[in-house]
Amino acid sequence: MKECDKFREECGVFGVFCRESERDVSALVYYGLFALQHRGQESAGIAALKNGVIECRKGMGLVGDVFRGGEAREMRGPAAVGHVRYSTAGASSLENAQPFVSRFKLGSIAAVHNGTLTNAEVVRELLEDAGIGFTSSSDSEVIVNLIAKNYKKGLEKALTDTIQSIKGSYALIVLTDNAMVGARDPNGIRPLCLGKISDGWVLSSESCAVDAIGGEFVRDVEPGEMVIVSNEQVLSFTFSEKTRRASCAFEYVYFARPDSIIDGVDVYGARARAGEILARERPVDADLVVGVPDSGVPAAIGYGRAADVRFGTGIVKSKYVGRTFIAPDQNARERAAAVKYNALKSEVKGQRVVLIDDSIVRGTTSRRLVSVLKEAGAAEVHIRICSPPVKFPCFFGIDTPHRKDLISNSSGGINELCQSLGADSLAFLSVEGLLESLDGKEGYCLGCFIGEYPIPVRVEAAWGDLYDIQQFEKEAGYKKPV
Repeated sequence: MKECDKFREECGVFGVFCRESERDVSALVYYGLFALQHRGQESAGIAALKNGVIECRKGMGLVGDVFRGGEAREMRGPAAVGHVRYSTAGASSLENAQPFVSRFKLGSIAAVHNGTLTNAEVVRELLEDAGIGFTSSSDSEVIVNLIAKNYKKGLEKALTDTIQSIKGSYALIVLTDNAMVGARDPNGIRPLCLGKISDGWVLSSESCAVDAIGGEFVRDVEPGEMVIVSNEQVLSFTFSEKTRRASCAFEYVYFARPDSIIDGVDVYGARARAGEILARERPVDADLVVGVPDSGVPAAIGYGRAADVRFGTGIVKSKYVGRTFIAPDQNARERAAAVKYNALKSEVKGQRVVLIDDSIVRGTTSRRLVSVLKEAGAAEVHIRICSPPVKFPCFFGIDTPHRKDLISNSSGGINELCQSLGADSLAFLSVEGLLESLDGKEGYCLGCFIGEYPIPVRVEAAWGDLYDIQQFEKEAGYKKPV
């Protein structure tokens, strides 16, 4: 079991389609995946169109490990898609690594997917009953097989039929022998954007990866929109009825790189505003504001600016301990936290420190950070979290710990939690404050904070073995369909 003290995004997707047949597109995808490495660190893969045939290479590990020998440059061709993965749906294994490629009578397709299908099991059973086999336990393969099954109807019809058959969250890129297609779920839960390079187009989970290859960010793919890129043109159409936008708020809190723009909101700016609002909502007398690297730093800068308290680098983070540090038990998690962070004694000694972090999941990291700061001589340590308490599971592409392991669900409330962390005080950003930090806009999924979801979910199937369903339904406002 993989456990750490932060939520994990499932994956990142990236694709490039160029008009020049000799363009080395796979190398661009390789660099794009490097820019999205924070979204998934278990496996990586690239599928490229080469001489009319889709060739795929993938493996376990980081992008640089999988393509260590320059294999990406050998996959020359005018179009390619790539993927970095952290498993939520399907085990961590090479069989579940993406892209998925399907070859059939009418051609071949490759697909990369970020998200989770809530009806994957039902659709898989229907496909298996129709004689279609599977090589993985990933719900992404369900999408590929659906497209292949309907491909005789033409690309657009096959994609439309497929998308109308699946439910849940998805940012999807599909590569064929003459086109690249991007699609985003009707609620826009998972991000996807469109970019431009000199001789082609780019689809990416985040705009930072478009920047990384020298491209120009054009716009976000809208919820319920499909974009088809070919040699002749770029087409766009809406495949679903207008529904409520519900972009994942945690993208701004933690997942996305700060240099990305998602749905018109600058991620760095949102985090800095969250810190400013947090200072207004939960002030405390202090001498120094310290951000937990890396995603807590912009909020700490905002907090310090709003509170007129000096911002400093009081915590040093090892760059060689990643987000996916494998820790099978509590002792191992605590050792991991000890290796990952240390305090700057000269900066924090004798200071009343405000420690800013993006979230608390299990509390292991927060507990360790309070300890190292006080051991380094901090007079006081006040924890401020620039998101609301995380109390509920996610069903849409985030690897959420069991609800009983979410420390904000502790029965003693904030005061008991504060004592367990060893802090002098503890406070969270309000839900209203979080929304205000996102330019005051509506249209965000807040399920992990308040237990209300934009899509009906089968709680029994996903979480029934973890805790009492009736209690969940009572707290989350979930009602079984009639």
